[in-house]
Parts: sequence; C-alpha cells; structure tokens
Amino acid sequence: MPVKIRLQRHGKKGKPFYWVVAADSRSKRDGRFLEKLGTYNPNTNPATINLDVDSAVQWLQNGAQPTDTARAILSYKGALLKNHLAGGVRKGALTEEQAEAKFTAWLEEKAGKVSSKSEGLEKAKEEAKKQALEAEKAVNEARIAAKTPEVADTEEVAEEAGADSEE
Repeated sequence: MPVKIRLQRHGKKGKPFYWVVAADSRSKRDGRFLEKLGTYNPNTNPATINLDVDSAVQWLQNGAQPTDTARAILSYKGALLKNHLAGGVRKGALTEEQAEAKFTAWLEEKAGKVSSKSEGLEKAKEEAKKQALEAEKAVNEARIAAKTPEVADTEEVAEEAGADSEE
C-alpha cells in the first residue's frame, strides 16, 4: 500500500487549518488516514506547527512519501534531518549520541531563528501602531488648525453684527 504524508484540510471557508496525516495515497484528501502526525495552522504569523517528529520519522523510514507542502513542514520541524541522521547511524557513519547532539543543536538554532522572527514582528507591529498614532495626531491638529480661523471669523462677524445693532 503506497503511503503519503500529506495535509488534510479542516477549518472553515477562508480560515484553513490542516492536519498532517499519513494516509493511503488512493484515499480522498479529507478521507480516511492511517495516523495523525500533527497540525498546521497557516493563519498565524509565524505559522503554528505541531508535529510528532518521531512518528513522522518512523513513517519516512517505512517508505512514506511526503507531498511538497508536507515535505516543507517536515523539513521545518526537523523530521527530514532526523531521518537523514538515522540513516547515517544505520550505516555506521555516526553514533546515536552524535546524531542526537547534531539534532539538538539544530533545534536550538531553529528555535532562535523563530523567536527572533517573532520579536521582529512584534517590534514592527508596535512601530506601525506608533506611526498610526502620530498620523492621527497630525490629522487632529490639522482639523483644529482649520477650525480655529473659522471660529475666529464667526466671532468677528458676531462682533460686527453686535456693533451694527448698537449703532
């Protein structure tokens, strides 16, 4: 039975939410699956991915073929790297401890990159908020400046009208 690691769409229209599943390649996109490996939510920034890396590696070692998007997700979470390192251990190029050390180092580096991106997005959001506030203040000041001469003109007209009525 040919097995694929692919995405199964859930969520509502315009707000997709995916399950990462191992499924028979002949089954429907949202149909029967063999095992749920994780979830993928592209609506958040950065995208939220929960993946059982060990199960994904087990399926890859058993011959499951990931689709293009699933391959990108597996690569992002390190499942493909772990599979590659496991192949090196089987061939004798690495020991189990060396492979685990490399994988852990890679995970730490990846976590640093993701956290820096999140911090950058937060800073950009705060900066956009500050700029919007400044623009709003400028517009309000322009409105006040535009209203002030009109108010002065109406007071002058009222004073002239009062002076005419006194005469």
